[in-house]
Amino acid sequence: MDGNRRFAKSHRMETVEGHNLGFEALAKVSPPLPSRTQNTTNFWYIQVLEVCYKSGVKVVTVYAFSIENFKRSKYEVDGLMDMAKVKLAQMLQHGDLLDRYGVSIRVSGQKELIKPDLLADIERATTSTSRNGDAILNVCFPYTSHEEITTAIRNTVLDYSKPLPVHQRPFSESHIKHTIRSRHLSVATSRIRDRSRSPSPGGASDMEDSTSSSTTLNVDSPPLDSTLGAKLDDDSDEELRSKYPDPESITSEILNDNMYTAGLPPLDLLIRTSGVERLSDFMLWQCHEHTDIVFLKCLWPEFDLWSFLPVLVEWQWRRKKDGERERVARLTARTAAKAKST
Repeated sequence: MDGNRRFAKSHRMETVEGHNLGFEALAKVSPPLPSRTQNTTNFWYIQVLEVCYKSGVKVVTVYAFSIENFKRSKYEVDGLMDMAKVKLAQMLQHGDLLDRYGVSIRVSGQKELIKPDLLADIERATTSTSRNGDAILNVCFPYTSHEEITTAIRNTVLDYSKPLPVHQRPFSESHIKHTIRSRHLSVATSRIRDRSRSPSPGGASDMEDSTSSSTTLNVDSPPLDSTLGAKLDDDSDEELRSKYPDPESITSEILNDNMYTAGLPPLDLLIRTSGVERLSDFMLWQCHEHTDIVFLKCLWPEFDLWSFLPVLVEWQWRRKKDGERERVARLTARTAAKAKST
């Protein structure tokens, strides 16, 4: 949703009005399809969202507000927040599009930065549409991809800092090891205590016994107490590690589960308006080797059906071609394997 301010400036209107037109492009409820007696220009008002859901697209994500936008003037930020509140209410009041296609609303971002009254409306919208399970409208507000990735890593670290659930049994392996270590420690401590005692004045025989027994030890061997201490430290480290999840088990799938987009399918198509060819900190983690990225010159308030349809058709055509190539490759590999086996 980029280009609202430039659109407003080029049309000599207030910046907030440009944002309003941007929200209209997304939130306006589409009317019924035009009948034969209606003017065909009404067809322009069929919204991009409806085309997406009719085409089988299950998830639509829009970048509505960046965290960086808070650096703008208070007047503009407050106007955007008030506008989001109004448009959200309109979508719920006239939500036949959402109900018709079973669309649930999700809001992804740093919600603690949102005003309490707007946050309450967001919670109401997500709750009221949560029963819809056929498609998703995911609104990033306020959002940056760096903040999302940072939050996901932080949550993963917190999860791996929690001890694993312990199911203590009377004869479990850890219980037996702990008992044996305790007994060894008790015996070693008593030996060290006896050895450190001073001999009695007349106890020559005791001194001899002590000397003769001490000569059985290797001179180069480390003291008994230090060896035991090192062994106990190793055992303690091993026991401590067994109480927590292994950090080596952290995978990209685990990080995916901690992203705002957890549970959503991979990002197949990313469209950026306004003629700027950069991602601007949007869904950096979700982009992958098969993501198609399209940059359009039109500003977001100008983005309409005729801007979107060529992109969607070309993407579907390209996916069809990729599927055909994959099928040919699999068939070729299967044929080669059969020829080799014979």
